[in-house]
Amino acid sequence: MKRPILQFVGTKSLVFMLLLGGTVAISFRQQVDSPKRYPFVYPASFGNNYMVPSSNVTTEEGVQLGRMLFYETRLSANNTISCANCHKQEYAFADNRRQSVGHDGSLTTRNAMALVNLLWVKQFFWDGRVKGLEEQAVFPLTDPHEMGQALEESVEKLQQTAEYPTLFKAAFGTDVTAKGIVRTLAQFERTLISASSRYDRFLNGEYLPDSSEKRGMDLFTTANCAHCHGGPKMYKELFHNNGFDISRIDPGRSAFTGRQEDKGRFRVATLRNIALTSPYMHDGRFATLREVLDHYSDHIQPSETLSPFLTDHDGNSRLLRLTSQEKTDIIAFLQLLTDSTFITNPLFSNPFNVN
Repeated sequence: MKRPILQFVGTKSLVFMLLLGGTVAISFRQQVDSPKRYPFVYPASFGNNYMVPSSNVTTEEGVQLGRMLFYETRLSANNTISCANCHKQEYAFADNRRQSVGHDGSLTTRNAMALVNLLWVKQFFWDGRVKGLEEQAVFPLTDPHEMGQALEESVEKLQQTAEYPTLFKAAFGTDVTAKGIVRTLAQFERTLISASSRYDRFLNGEYLPDSSEKRGMDLFTTANCAHCHGGPKMYKELFHNNGFDISRIDPGRSAFTGRQEDKGRFRVATLRNIALTSPYMHDGRFATLREVLDHYSDHIQPSETLSPFLTDHDGNSRLLRLTSQEKTDIIAFLQLLTDSTFITNPLFSNPFNVN
């Protein structure tokens, strides 16, 4: 794989220059200091209710290595795709396709969720089947129809490169290991913090919404959207049945928990950068935000497991019956949540400059 010049500077004073054509020049000066803790930066309103495993402290060396592996195609069975193929920075680390394409050309069963503010997320995937980013990373890496490669094979590939063994030494003090691969990917993903939108400027008293944005902001509350998407992070750790056509229903969380009441329930998605992350819902059924609002306004389907907040006092679907202007106003508000610095941040971008 041809790659342009790449530089990495860590607390062990490592400098790598990876030149086109695969030639590598390494300058190494060993020091005794440990990897440097990564400083998370986020608004105070986001809170400190998160937990980083003591076995995987986030460090600058680990984050930089994780960034490289996030874009590393050698982690796939045929060296053609990386994590970034399904989580694209320009779409707020979501996929602009209804279903992502695996290394073998097959399609995933669900839409790829956006990787935004994961530091505060405790249950991952649409069904919440895992409770940590380290465990989450194993699924796409090893699934036969996603990246399709055993971790042991990934270890062997990376160990044979010129740069990765030394980078793993800097981050973990070990050779390349399967545990190290998933740990460093988790470290990088925890740094994907988005908090610099116009909405954040509004919260800081630095932006005045126009009339449509303000009406949409008010409707967001009165229409009960904030029940699932409230708070500064525009996300709550909830699972809901949103009233989709029962004939098309994915078993959702019930496939993981085995409980009938979880049938058709899926994890609430963050609304941060929502204007960039179409298509929407677990199966990507809605191409636009207007279609999403049309659903909640007029098309919620009743079922035994329909979430209670979407029903009326008689147990029927509670439809919002929004006007066209109200939908336009809510979308205007949702567009305030786009963070242009997040999708252009060079610290999150492909270090190899390979699309």
